[in-house]
Amino acid sequence: MTESLASDGLAGAREAWRDWLKSERRLSDHTLIAYEHDVDSFLGFMAGYLGAAPTLPALGKLKPAEFRAWLAERGRQGMARTSTARAFSSVRSFFRFLDKRGLAHNASIGAIQTPKLPRSVPKALSEHDMGELLDTPSEQERDAWVDLRDTAVLVLLYGAGLRIGEALGLAKGTVDGLLARGDDTLAITGKGSKTRLVPLLPQALEAMIAYRDACPLMKTLGPQDAFFLGARGGPLDPAIVQKRVRELRHQLGLPDSVTPHALRHSFATHLLGAGGDLRTIQELLGHASLSTTQRYTDVDAARLSAVYRAAHPRAKAR
Repeated sequence: MTESLASDGLAGAREAWRDWLKSERRLSDHTLIAYEHDVDSFLGFMAGYLGAAPTLPALGKLKPAEFRAWLAERGRQGMARTSTARAFSSVRSFFRFLDKRGLAHNASIGAIQTPKLPRSVPKALSEHDMGELLDTPSEQERDAWVDLRDTAVLVLLYGAGLRIGEALGLAKGTVDGLLARGDDTLAITGKGSKTRLVPLLPQALEAMIAYRDACPLMKTLGPQDAFFLGARGGPLDPAIVQKRVRELRHQLGLPDSVTPHALRHSFATHLLGAGGDLRTIQELLGHASLSTTQRYTDVDAARLSAVYRAAHPRAKAR
């Protein structure tokens, strides 16, 4: 296999990498396209930078300065830092694949650190950063169902505003019943044993179905057992989700304030920023007090100013 890939050169290696991502890592079509585009962009830059189309031996000889030149060029083009961090993660995945297949070894790429975003501690991620976080697969090689599980949990935290304990507390019977009915509303019992109804996005339902169908342990569970499982079959520990978010933070260069709870903050902030009603958001979050919801959201001054100008009668008259 390796000899065949080597004879096919870079084109054959890229095709094999793509097949591996699709079959072994089970990346979504959207993420797969993004990964391919990132590597295409990197190789296109290197062709101009090196003065010739890169080959497998040439990739093995790239120095840290050449990787940094590519990153700097993306900065000059005005690329978002999270997009560049995601692109670097894609390139790093490709180089790891080449190394494991014995096609090219490059130690220099390990010396490159993804730059942190220059921010003060934010309460919520931007919509762009949130999208990158949800679409970025793990750099660790592990069973595909584990990646699908983590994606489903993160989508519930952001897409439905669940607390991490609420998401991990879902029982298999509850989820099975929801999916069997084709329902898109989930009854969640939160703090103070209060139950609230939370609508689910199609992406959340699709993520739960994908995880359920891929998890080899699911058939052994009873209706009362936890839906989200750890690698050994027990209920998923919140620390595993926290670790996954730390990995994503590192991959994307996000600040340390990005935690699983920050996804819930982002859910509330993005809804309010798009014109959502504060009382409705309070109900969705399960807050007893409206003042808690107000502290929870983080709408920028430009958004508030736009609402003021659009709604105030004196502002309209000018």
